[in-house]
Amino acid sequence: MNKEIYLDGNATTAVLPAALRAAVFAMEERYGNPSSTHATGLKAKAVLDAARARACRLLGVGTGQLMFNSGATEGIQTVVLSALCAVRARRAAGERTGTLLVYGATEHKAVPESLAHWNVLLGLGLDLVPLPVDAGGCHDLEALRRLAPDAALVCTMAANNETGVISDLAGIAAALDGSAALWMVDCVQALGKLPLDLAATRIDYAPFSGHKLYAPKGIGMLYVRAGAPFTPLMKGGGQETGWRSGTENMAGIAALGAVLAALEDGVTFRSHAELHAFREQLANALRQALPGIVFNVPFDRALPTTLNFSVPGLSSKELLDLFDAAAVRVSAGSACSAAKAQPSYVLDAMGLPEWRSSSAVRLSFGPLMDAATVAEACARIARCGEALRRSGLLGDTTAARPDGLLQWTAGGHHTWLVLDAASGTCAAIDPHPALDERIDTLLRAHRYRLVARLFTQGDATWPAPEDCLAIGRWRLRRAATGKGRACYLLGPQGESPRHAFIGSAEPSSLAGVLPADLLLCPATEAQSALCTTLRAGPGKTSPAAMHLDAATLETLLREHPAALLVDVREPYEHAAAEPCIGPQAVSIPLSRLAGALPAWLAQAPRLPLVFFCQSGNRSARAAGCLRSLGYAEAFHLQGGVALS
Repeated sequence: MNKEIYLDGNATTAVLPAALRAAVFAMEERYGNPSSTHATGLKAKAVLDAARARACRLLGVGTGQLMFNSGATEGIQTVVLSALCAVRARRAAGERTGTLLVYGATEHKAVPESLAHWNVLLGLGLDLVPLPVDAGGCHDLEALRRLAPDAALVCTMAANNETGVISDLAGIAAALDGSAALWMVDCVQALGKLPLDLAATRIDYAPFSGHKLYAPKGIGMLYVRAGAPFTPLMKGGGQETGWRSGTENMAGIAALGAVLAALEDGVTFRSHAELHAFREQLANALRQALPGIVFNVPFDRALPTTLNFSVPGLSSKELLDLFDAAAVRVSAGSACSAAKAQPSYVLDAMGLPEWRSSSAVRLSFGPLMDAATVAEACARIARCGEALRRSGLLGDTTAARPDGLLQWTAGGHHTWLVLDAASGTCAAIDPHPALDERIDTLLRAHRYRLVARLFTQGDATWPAPEDCLAIGRWRLRRAATGKGRACYLLGPQGESPRHAFIGSAEPSSLAGVLPADLLLCPATEAQSALCTTLRAGPGKTSPAAMHLDAATLETLLREHPAALLVDVREPYEHAAAEPCIGPQAVSIPLSRLAGALPAWLAQAPRLPLVFFCQSGNRSARAAGCLRSLGYAEAFHLQGGVALS
């Protein structure tokens, strides 16, 4: 396996070796409770005090307060609680208060969620108002000026976690001039990347998170300007001068102190100029590898450690799988939202086209980056581009023609392609507009001729005088299903149909119209992620039984030596990774699984099938599909090759 190239620094970072040593030293040698008055406790307190003093110097805290906590989410919660309790107290005293909670439209979700949460719990009934941003991700300062007189709390970021866009903090401060609003600035992405002198600003609160800059997870800081209202989120033993009770995380504080020491020494981390040069190298590699690439924010507005880009015709999921196969770790945006697979709300707020927000990829690194890693990353990016070219997704290919049934999905809609390599002919069923360019590219690269473009609903031109259409060795037959709908039955010439393309019709509505064991290929994920039948149902699946880890897989293979391992990753992933899947495995991408189903279902006796992919998500879908069709011997490798 290639050593991984980690380019997801805005999500988290590795722990700095000096920070790791400091944490271990704190646990082994400075394990005392810093609240204790004996020598062991005093030694621990000295570590805590030194870390705080260093943080205060670096951040320009002045007469403000700096407390240690678990991280930015806790800091944001504390800020919102403090500000809203101050509003409640002023209301009770009969004073006029702001009625708006204003937050940047591109803020981390922790901010609006926290505002909504405490607003409800405290019963204040304040209005949450997102502050618009322009196409470059910068706040609309004119809108802020209009909102400022009625704002109780304004929340913005120093730099955006998805795009790296740097906020105009001076401009925001000017827009708030004369307003009584409190102001929180999320400084999570700023630490170690932007100069900070907090006491010299109008900022009231600034949360930080250590794991974004080479400290462990679970340690952070919160700056509170002198005189800003404060309400502890946690009360108890009175630690942190009563502002944050609970025995301090001394290992985390010691580690964060070591990172801050590295910032102070000016040697450990790369200079701004070096980081800019690294970004330009990576950007050039991306431009060469991915024709048509669009960077979603101007570089002069963003941190030099963040690149956010989209590629026409390729989804962020496909790009992430491609990079992951090459052992290059990138993301599609905020790590907290990664599992939801939705378009980027940050890019949506910037007003960018939907295709860019739904296909965006974030490449980010920290100030510890080195030239050798950047060079290797560029080489692997080039390999990813070559993998796409070889697969035909960029319009040129050296690979063999794809053959059989191919399934692509965009926006929850399935597009089905029937391909016959020998004749070079193809039919598309329910082609989604978002995939038109990709279909054209694939057909052009492999020199296919599109003989039919068919739809299961509405008007569609049937290119044959009869209800049967020959596509090389395939026969496609049209069958009306009523209410302006049609389905298309597919099978080899001279044989019974094996698949039916049913559009958005509910499978149950086709009972009595189609054979019960015919594989139904729907038009939407809501109907089925892959194929189904009239006999299929959730009762036939057994999720727990189909999961295998490395140990149970070994047992299964020992008991069933003829079991088949099925790699469902796409061809371009193999080309990027150059993997060896072994003599007991076959490559059947998830996009081509539908074509393999008839042969498997006809097996007697049935062999155990073990599906695997990079993370286990696609293999779980494949195994679940087989089990829903009554194939109880279907399994998948949980966690995929990433964990095995």
